[in-house]
Amino acid sequence: MAELFVVATPIGNLSDITFRAVEILKNVDVIACEDTRNTSTLCEKYDIKTRLISYHKYSENRRVDLFLEYLKQGKNVALVSDAGTPLISDPGNILVKEVKKQGFKVTPIVGACAVIGLLSAIEREGEDFKFIGFLPKNDTQIKEIVSKNKCENFVFYESPNRILKTLKAISEVNPSLDIAVGRELTKKFEEINSGRVDEILKYYSSKDKIKGEFVVLVRANKEKTDEAQIREDIEKLKKLKLTNKDISNILFEIKGYNKNLVKSLI
Repeated sequence: MAELFVVATPIGNLSDITFRAVEILKNVDVIACEDTRNTSTLCEKYDIKTRLISYHKYSENRRVDLFLEYLKQGKNVALVSDAGTPLISDPGNILVKEVKKQGFKVTPIVGACAVIGLLSAIEREGEDFKFIGFLPKNDTQIKEIVSKNKCENFVFYESPNRILKTLKAISEVNPSLDIAVGRELTKKFEEINSGRVDEILKYYSSKDKIKGEFVVLVRANKEKTDEAQIREDIEKLKKLKLTNKDISNILFEIKGYNKNLVKSLI
């Protein structure tokens, strides 16, 4: 029976593709890709002659039936994204869902992933982390995510035109949060920086122009966040004759505590 192969491709350096991925891309009947121009560059390097058909977030629903028809005819299909692993903040979920519903096998061909690349190159305590994908554009929503996940290591992707705004929002929640940032991973100007979010923000703010895609890890806040600690902080602020509203706002902005939890303990 025909198969859908979900193939990871390089995130920058074209040499990071696996032998198996090249073999699969050469031997399937068609390749579904985000941008045929980007995938053509990879195919030219490895002499892959397979037909390319565009499949991106704006054409997912329209193209599903086309690829299902290939599979029904006994033809194998490969799914790739512009860079990295399909379905990891990239199109493909709709196709995989429908292919499985129709009874066809979906086979992962593993390879490059920016998240794993960053995590493998920085020091960490423990193995646990939460992947968020791309953060929302709204500052308030970003701050809510940071506060909600303050006890977890969480990782997200960011674009060069939004990285400063995002780091600023995180810094406003807690400037001392420890983060690690990977930029242009596997490429010529690759860099990985670790430190306080306010320090990293200052570093990138000094650049004339920021290029390259980013992957960011926000490390778990090691400060005490149990109810006993919150009550202790509330009592300290009460001695300053602050209103309950001011107390909840201050503890949210400085400590990252959940406002509703603080209100319930005041």
